[in-house]
Amino acid sequence: MFFNCCLVYLLYIFDNNKNKPMLKKLVLLFISLYTITAQAQQQYFPDAEWQVKRPEELKMNKKLLDSAVALALRSENKVDTDLRIANMKSYAREPGYEINGPMKQRGGPAGLVIKNGYIVGQWGDVNRVDMTFSVTKSYLSTVAGLAIDNNLIKNVNDKVNQYVWDETFEGEHNSKITWAHLLTQSSDWSGNLFGLNDWADRPPKEGSIDDWKNRKLFEPGTVFEYNDVRVNLLAYALLQVWRKPLPVVLKEKIMDPIGASTTWRWYGYENSFVNVDGQMMQSVSGGGHHGGGIFINTLDHARFGLLFLRNGKWKNQQLLSEKWINAVQQPSVPYKNYGYMWWLNTGQAQMKNISPNVYFALGYGGNYIIVDKEHDLVVVARWMDDTKMGDVLNLIIQSIEVK
Repeated sequence: MFFNCCLVYLLYIFDNNKNKPMLKKLVLLFISLYTITAQAQQQYFPDAEWQVKRPEELKMNKKLLDSAVALALRSENKVDTDLRIANMKSYAREPGYEINGPMKQRGGPAGLVIKNGYIVGQWGDVNRVDMTFSVTKSYLSTVAGLAIDNNLIKNVNDKVNQYVWDETFEGEHNSKITWAHLLTQSSDWSGNLFGLNDWADRPPKEGSIDDWKNRKLFEPGTVFEYNDVRVNLLAYALLQVWRKPLPVVLKEKIMDPIGASTTWRWYGYENSFVNVDGQMMQSVSGGGHHGGGIFINTLDHARFGLLFLRNGKWKNQQLLSEKWINAVQQPSVPYKNYGYMWWLNTGQAQMKNISPNVYFALGYGGNYIIVDKEHDLVVVARWMDDTKMGDVLNLIIQSIEVK
């Protein structure tokens, strides 16, 4: 309405003013701005049924896109279809390793290509609910972002023991840990959580159990170390802040508003229930290292990725602040290819010949949610050969750029 009134007024002045060349430029500039604004307001978001478009409708090269889909289909990850066996093989070196949370047989390769919000390519069973392993970490990070947005956490640089006052963050070392350290996997927290020792998670190839137990601790924020016990620690700390189950927070604040299905689940371990305000609540896991984590279908992953592509906005709702969306993409000091539990393509180290501005969620077995703002693109892949993901994405991007 505001733009329409202004346009009418400018046209009136144009008709009644002698300096028409200057006014003509002003009117044309205004119309241009109006068109850009209108287009931004008309961004497509899927309802319950997601609209599908042919590549040609979005000026994409169909042959190149078909080649990308064909490559994805023949590039299945070699991880065992029985994921219990796969985990036991992968983590056999870890002292006392056991599966404590739910697991299930995996499906075959599946994926989606979302361009301008529309489905333009897909493969496999996109409705099948599967484990997603460490892609869960990016969902967990989102719950932390919601806590920041809702002022439950004042600042990511606050020490966690200001919010969680039990013995979890006591001691000379652990008391220094901030939310940012947990989000960037650089806390080097030392301890035992739900029966799991931090040092037993992906131990070094050198040394013995005694060496691992008595290792030198790094100053929080200085060294990146991928460690699921410490990720689960973040989930536990966020449970103390939210004081309700994190799956409920995610469902109410994110998944329901973006139209996700009712089939996704987020699990912890059999022994990860804690008393919160007199109620027993499960502290969820940030991946499937010991089982659990988020079980979800490919379509719901794509909605989550589209939310990030749209800077946290879904239709007329700002579900996550733009500030948080930008924050997760900032390279961390200890490891420039990792932000707030999102992987970054900084320096093109992860995916060669792909823009360094691309970022993605990544889980064991080749599970991906890739966000490419430059091309208005989201790509979801399940059970992908990790060595082929960059090639598939490259073909998709070429299908956009090569007319």
